[in-house]
Amino acid sequence: MARVLFPLLVLIATGPLAAPVQQARTVVAFGHVWDGTKMLDDVVVTIDGDTIALVESGRKQLPANAIDMRRYTAIPGLVDAHTHMTYYWDQAPGTNPWRQPARAPAQTVALARENAIRTLKTGVTTVRDLGASNYTDVALRDSINRGSAVGPRMFVAGSGLQRAMPRAGVDTTVTTRGRVFNISQIDAAVKQQVDAGADVIKMYGSTGSGADVTGRQTFTFEEMKAAVDAAHRYGKRIAIHSYGPEGGRDATRAGAESVEHAVDLDDATLADMARRGTVYVPTIDHNRFYSEYREQFQYTAEQAAALDAYRARNMETARRAHRAGVKFAMGSDAVFTGFGQNTRELRWFVAIGMTPAQALATATTNGAALLGMEKSIGAIAPGYFADIVGVEGDPLTDIGVVVDKVRWVMKGGVIVVPR
Repeated sequence: MARVLFPLLVLIATGPLAAPVQQARTVVAFGHVWDGTKMLDDVVVTIDGDTIALVESGRKQLPANAIDMRRYTAIPGLVDAHTHMTYYWDQAPGTNPWRQPARAPAQTVALARENAIRTLKTGVTTVRDLGASNYTDVALRDSINRGSAVGPRMFVAGSGLQRAMPRAGVDTTVTTRGRVFNISQIDAAVKQQVDAGADVIKMYGSTGSGADVTGRQTFTFEEMKAAVDAAHRYGKRIAIHSYGPEGGRDATRAGAESVEHAVDLDDATLADMARRGTVYVPTIDHNRFYSEYREQFQYTAEQAAALDAYRARNMETARRAHRAGVKFAMGSDAVFTGFGQNTRELRWFVAIGMTPAQALATATTNGAALLGMEKSIGAIAPGYFADIVGVEGDPLTDIGVVVDKVRWVMKGGVIVVPR
């Protein structure tokens, strides 16, 4: 990928992969700013390096060096709490996303940079990436952090923990790549991800992926509890995938920070989630994506209908969870050609009864808190990273403004959209 020179960005001549460096001070003016809690008018934001230094509202006179973005409303950089950034498909004839020629990890990382840029264009400046092969997510995160690739701030999981079944010739006494044969191996599987550089732990607590919406629980409560305890022992948070209600219930009881996807959760589980502060990441839109793009995946009409039916159950569960006071985070579960559609989940949140402000919170303050980054991202305020998105329109009256009308994106003090 060719190196691109961004506005407000200079390169230090230290070699072919020299990292971009922000100017010392940047001043940007907006007509309005939703800072994460309230709307401000006539706002000037002063940025030192990658951090917001000052937010002044009611200022009519602009500094001489200010970038004039007053035609836009600014919101904090968005958080997508569930992606798979290294799932890339080049759409070559004779292939589909799930059936592609094998690639070397380095090639996967290089190609996945396109997914990273598409994500930035949606206003998402931070992602929680929940599972990749060969630790390509760690490599992509690190390349973004050192400036040799452009993309969102990434918090990665490495290999998700998954139930492994004994087979002839397989050594069941060893766990690798997240495969777990029994509860005694869970601590080692978690530690492997931590040692490889994972920021968060992922556990696949049920079946369900792509056109498979079965949701059969694959880890017991005791095994989930062992994974949660191990993750916390190593200073990490844990997300547990469950398409079905039983896995979602046990993931909550086990103390997972978030439950991904689950449908048909009963009232007692929803009350438990609300009491514990368990974050629900329903990923409603990803089944819309699979159904709408079924020809890419070579899914049948019957499979598409099953995806649509699951999405309806997902919607109803999310509606009940919202009424029960469960905290939500926006997660797209973006894969392959789904990058660039990361924020469509917000439309479903409004459809289940959230106000636009509540929907925005799922992708800002709630997402930041889920990552333990609530003092650094998710708000436009002094001391926070200068992750700022300019949208055309009023996001508090029309969530579609956030989904469809992102016009300008800054990540860490660097303008990345338009490039």
